[in-house]
Amino acid sequence: MSNTSQQYDKVIAVCRELFSKKMKDYGSAWRILRLPSLTDQIFIKAQRIRSLQQNDIRKVAEDETSEFIGIINYCIMALIQIDKGIVEQPDMDFAEAIALYDEKVALTKALMEDKNHDYGEAWREMRVSSLTDLILQKLLRVKQIEDNQGKTLVSEGIDANYQDMINYSVFALILMENK
Repeated sequence: MSNTSQQYDKVIAVCRELFSKKMKDYGSAWRILRLPSLTDQIFIKAQRIRSLQQNDIRKVAEDETSEFIGIINYCIMALIQIDKGIVEQPDMDFAEAIALYDEKVALTKALMEDKNHDYGEAWREMRVSSLTDLILQKLLRVKQIEDNQGKTLVSEGIDANYQDMINYSVFALILMENK
């Protein structure tokens, strides 16, 4: 499990570095995005991953890595938006954004550690394509919850689905690196 924790931290460090650089380039322009817009951005990235996994011909010389990183960062933005709300103008400075990023990662990693303990690291035997399909399924669930104005009868909320997508993406990146 400690190996998983270290591998998780290594993946998140790459994602955080990109988030940090984009914050310096663009500021917190993402703060104007409503949750359905973030969900759609994640959906586009997951669909591209699935397309890359299914098609032999690639017209853009990139693999799935950058798309999984994008999913992680957009999910973290969505978790921040759930807590902070949507704004009309960028309102968050670099230090606050990074602190919130780290807070959301810590909560999501704790969830991963609890589930990983209970499931016995079953994800290590999974295919990256299966993790992609699970992310797409979570996205369809989130879209349905959004269409229901956030109300669920017996299901987890949107935040739990975003956290699962982060964790599935981290697992996929770990599996890809280990191949």
